[in-house]
Amino acid sequence: MPIWFQNQMRRAFNEKNRYQIKLLNQCWFFYTNQNSEKSS
Repeated sequence: MPIWFQNQMRRAFNEKNRYQIKLLNQCWFFYTNQNSEKSS
């Protein structure tokens, strides 16, 4: 996981920003799923 992404997640958790946490999670899972499909 990239450092910039970890920093955004940490900031969202510290601010208890549920919307941003959900958004970042969706983006991360979409990104990892896209990369895993390409390698298959």
